[in-house]
Amino acid sequence: MEQKLRAVLFDLDGVVFDTEPQYSIFWGTVCREFRPDIPGLENIIKGQTLMQIFDGYFHGMTAEQDEIVRRLNAYEQQMRYEYVPGFIQLMQALRANSVKTAVVTSSNIPKMEAVCKAHPEFNTLFDAVLTAEDFEESKPSPDCFLKAAARLGVSTDECIVCEDSFNGLKAGKAAQMAVLGLATTNTADSILPLCDRVVSDFTLVGLDDCRHLLASVVSRENPKTS
Repeated sequence: MEQKLRAVLFDLDGVVFDTEPQYSIFWGTVCREFRPDIPGLENIIKGQTLMQIFDGYFHGMTAEQDEIVRRLNAYEQQMRYEYVPGFIQLMQALRANSVKTAVVTSSNIPKMEAVCKAHPEFNTLFDAVLTAEDFEESKPSPDCFLKAAARLGVSTDECIVCEDSFNGLKAGKAAQMAVLGLATTNTADSILPLCDRVVSDFTLVGLDDCRHLLASVVSRENPKTS
């Protein structure tokens, strides 16, 4: 019997919204100004929470942290939040077939307020929205995805995770869920080892594709049940 798909869990930036190029610009400017000793730091920190970034690379730099927060809050208020191609169509198919959906993001509540201002319909698309305030451990810990599954009342082998960052992909795998990688932030070749399938966007991903992906992963990891 084919494994039933009951939930799809989406990261936000680079998965729901094509915002990663804008963040690369912001963090590239900030990192070159405050941490020129670490070239390419903006790429290293992708998928991390603000606190992880500060603890790892701006520890003890109180004045700089305050200035970065001020700039980031202002930047996020004027960002363009454009849906990744095919996302809305996939969401409509999932919801029409009673597949639950959730956003699982390292973004905080103020950022989500900016998102909802740009897209008043945003919260109506999902059964749950989990932000950085909802979990103790950030990606690559599986904590966020496990909490999302629990909130939706589904088991890990009934879920697909959609992610783009290395930390997010690792978190999905650590949660023992099927992982769909989006090559919106990193190259397809670089993320392929961390996921079960790679796509450039959602335009060629339908309900049946999600079902088959989940079934293939469950069958591979639990061959006696296939």
